[in-house]
Amino acid sequence: MFENSIIRGDDWVDAAFDRLNTRFKRNRPRHIAAYRGFADAQGVELLGRVLAQKPLGGPGEHDDWWDNLLNTYRRFDTDEVPRVPLAATFRGMRQETVTDHEGYYAASFVPTAPATDTLWAQARIALQDDTLDTVQPVLQVLPNAGFGIISDIDDTILQSSITDWKIAAQLTFLGNARTRKPLLGVAKLYAALQSGTNPLFYVSSSPWNLYDLLDDFLELNAIPPGPIFLRDIGTDTGKFIKTPGHGHKLERARTLIARNPQLRWILLGDSGQADAELYSEAAQEFGERIAAIYIRDVDPETDSPLDIGVDAYIEKVAGTKVPMLRAKDSVAIAEHAASIGLLDPAAIPAIVAEVRKDAARPTPTEAAVEETVEQAKPK
Repeated sequence: MFENSIIRGDDWVDAAFDRLNTRFKRNRPRHIAAYRGFADAQGVELLGRVLAQKPLGGPGEHDDWWDNLLNTYRRFDTDEVPRVPLAATFRGMRQETVTDHEGYYAASFVPTAPATDTLWAQARIALQDDTLDTVQPVLQVLPNAGFGIISDIDDTILQSSITDWKIAAQLTFLGNARTRKPLLGVAKLYAALQSGTNPLFYVSSSPWNLYDLLDDFLELNAIPPGPIFLRDIGTDTGKFIKTPGHGHKLERARTLIARNPQLRWILLGDSGQADAELYSEAAQEFGERIAAIYIRDVDPETDSPLDIGVDAYIEKVAGTKVPMLRAKDSVAIAEHAASIGLLDPAAIPAIVAEVRKDAARPTPTEAAVEETVEQAKPK
């Protein structure tokens, strides 16, 4: 009862602001945020959001903490535009859709032709009068793919120190895609796993408002791109505040695995959150459809309660014949994947070299200190 009252109240507030914006003509669509979609034998899935203002450009080389904080505020203070008629096109197909009360759109349709021989294709999304025509990248699940990959983001590819709330807050509100540090060797590891044809998907409990930051982070660090599945901030069922824990990541994995029965899947996560628990459920549910599970150890130098928790799930999975490993770094993951035929052993030296290179980069805390010192110097 109380929960439903909150949802109704949130909808009432949204409707009130919508009427106000319409009256003063402040909610005209000026930008389409087209998130990376995907296409498989079951269909094409596109998702995005229509906004009343175009987001700022990517992170500046010399943005200070104030710029980052201001950009974070703007990122969460988006002016979404509801009830916007749109038209999505892909491979000669067209589908009309309308944004919901929070400005999101979704388009899904069954393909009439098989995937081309390229990993990435392009859809287009535009207003139905053909204005704001926007390219939407589409990852294609190719017939010759060996397996699929589903990876968490925070503390799996991106050093976020999610177990330390002070550092996590600093990274969320005072950092940008340039100051965030990838975990050691992740770019070469994921490139080797993808091997040009294997589809790669990212899941995270972060809100959709951080999509551009995460997408910039992948590009800046040469980490292979893929569709990123996040959560919305809101009180609606299934949204960021409403959804408990990290269960939506398992639901997304289930959907992808069920849609592509021809593929086996590699699942990658970390020991700092609930990934071991969620992925162990997937192993018990799908059995040998799961090729391997890798849990990156967020504190590899110590034996911690987090390690004990992960190891308990590893024991639980033992009877499923699904290999599950708590790994200290990308080299450990690569060596194990190579030993079971999921990665070319010839790629390991490059991964080792990148681990050493990444280790020499300053940590986010060190980078913040260096930046503060530089800014304090007299001009």
